[in-house]
Amino acid sequence: MPTDFRQTAARETPYVAFDRHELSEILKVYGRMVAVGEWRDYAIDHLPDRAVFSIFRRSSEVPLYRVEKNPKLARRQGAYSVIAQTGMILKRGGELARVLRVIDKSWLSVAE
Repeated sequence: MPTDFRQTAARETPYVAFDRHELSEILKVYGRMVAVGEWRDYAIDHLPDRAVFSIFRRSSEVPLYRVEKNPKLARRQGAYSVIAQTGMILKRGGELARVLRVIDKSWLSVAE
C-alpha cells in the first residue's frame, strides 16, 4: 500500500500518448528531413488532453512544426493536426500519414 497519496495520484493521472505505429509514421518523416539537413531536434510532450511531437531546426528555437494528437476532436475534425510555427493549422484529419504529407517534402519532385 502506498504511503504517499501524491505518488498514487500522479501515477493515476491519465494522459494522451502516441502509440508505436503513430511514432513510426512521424519518425519516418522526421528521419528523412534530418538526413536532408532541414531538422535537427524534436521533443515529445504527453499532456492530459493531447500528445505533441515538436520539430525544431535548432534546439534553441521555437518549433517549426507541431504534430498533435487530440482524441476529443477525432469524431469532428480528426484527431491529428500539423501546426506551423505561427500557430496556423496546416492540415487536420483522421489519418496520420495523410496529415503528415503537408510537411513531408520527399514526395515532391523537383523538375529540372
